[in-house]
Amino acid sequence: MNTQTWGLIIGGLLPALLFGLSNVFAKAANSAGIGLGLYIISIGVSVAVVGTLIYLLQPDDTFSMKALVHTAGLGLSWALGSACIAYALVKHGAKISTLVPLFNMNSLVAVLLGLWLFAEWKDVNALKLLAGAVLITVGGTLVASA
Repeated sequence: MNTQTWGLIIGGLLPALLFGLSNVFAKAANSAGIGLGLYIISIGVSVAVVGTLIYLLQPDDTFSMKALVHTAGLGLSWALGSACIAYALVKHGAKISTLVPLFNMNSLVAVLLGLWLFAEWKDVNALKLLAGAVLITVGGTLVASA
């Protein structure tokens, strides 16, 4: 397999499986009973453990303040999004099977921002992108209304 194929497997397929599994754990944890703050702290501890293991296995001291700011933004937006999901599960009895298709429309936000902020529009097939966006939107709406 070539490098690009490995990139799609490691950066696309495996995260899809892991994020799907993480949503099952989110539902199970919140159904078992955990405070919202402790829920996010527990996730943070797990993230810190994984980060430590990766650092020990593949040390890299590359650092910049700009990267730190962006990483903090990633962590804040991800933690707040995860807290919103947990809150909807516990306080509003939302079903994970209907929430996931909705919040996974986040790919459209990332695509639009990537096109704009990183000028990725230069290397994209606009027709395929538009078709995919329509399918994501229709699919998410359809599943959420089931």
